[in-house]
Amino acid sequence: MKIGNVIIEGYAALAPMAGVSDRAMREICVDLGAAFTVGELTSAKAVVLGDDKSKALLKSVGGRIWAPQLFGSDPGIMARAAQKAEEYSPSFIDINMGCPAPKVAGNGGGSALLRDIPLAARIIRAVADAVRLPVTVKIRTGWDSAHITAVELAKAAEQAGAAAITVHGRTRDQMYAPPVDIKTIAAVKAAVGIPIIANGDINSGISAKNMYDNTGCDFVAVGRAARGNPFVFSEINAYMEGKKYTPPKLKERLDTCLLQIEKMLSYKDPYIAMLEARKHVAWYMTGLSGAAELRRMACGIKSLADVDKIIEKALEQNPDM
Repeated sequence: MKIGNVIIEGYAALAPMAGVSDRAMREICVDLGAAFTVGELTSAKAVVLGDDKSKALLKSVGGRIWAPQLFGSDPGIMARAAQKAEEYSPSFIDINMGCPAPKVAGNGGGSALLRDIPLAARIIRAVADAVRLPVTVKIRTGWDSAHITAVELAKAAEQAGAAAITVHGRTRDQMYAPPVDIKTIAAVKAAVGIPIIANGDINSGISAKNMYDNTGCDFVAVGRAARGNPFVFSEINAYMEGKKYTPPKLKERLDTCLLQIEKMLSYKDPYIAMLEARKHVAWYMTGLSGAAELRRMACGIKSLADVDKIIEKALEQNPDM
């Protein structure tokens, strides 16, 4: 697949997740087979105002294909933010037009743009004209079941200069609960000539293959299934290539968990890193014997030593994994 002039090799990307897909996670996922990654949701207005936290979200994953993801409702501000983001040497710029969070959609950004396609097109055109990099867009199928606008928006996005579109196969109302709308993703793919990246409920090799087969999409993006399981990309790659996949032993999984937390410590304020480590360590405990207790321990993490204790206990309680 090509996004503009960027050649993408592989089968699956890490989808953007606010508060989750930070630099540490993106690096871990790429090392385990993610073809590219998209960073955390970032406010265009905050970037333009020079907010330090927002600038940190734009930091590159060195030598890897990645994109920052911007949200906002003002074409001019979005364009200026994209120019600032370009200074961090990403591979392309992604625009969020699908986030369902009230604090985003309630201010006219994210999924609110599913209801205002002319404004969405102006934003895409403003950003595409402002930067030298390819510009991509992430959308949902629509605002609700009565307003499925993905095909109309995808056509407008292509005309406005978008180089690729990611479609999360749910409406804004559906959030993350129901099965994805395969038919609408397929309809978007049939309606435009740029690459379509399908997103939603992809958590294994077979689910990725089914998405490819049933939608004709050019690529898939994995979101929540990668939390605590970055190995999902290795599984997808093996399945798509007809190779046998051997899941990692528990020690390898937990070594990866520890490495991810160590990376977080090296990239962030230690206090913030330890607070954020709690959810990541808890996700790595999914499916283990004693997982409930291990997750409770994770909620109290204050130092790397606490992470070591949880990992040691997990290994003790799951000797055969």
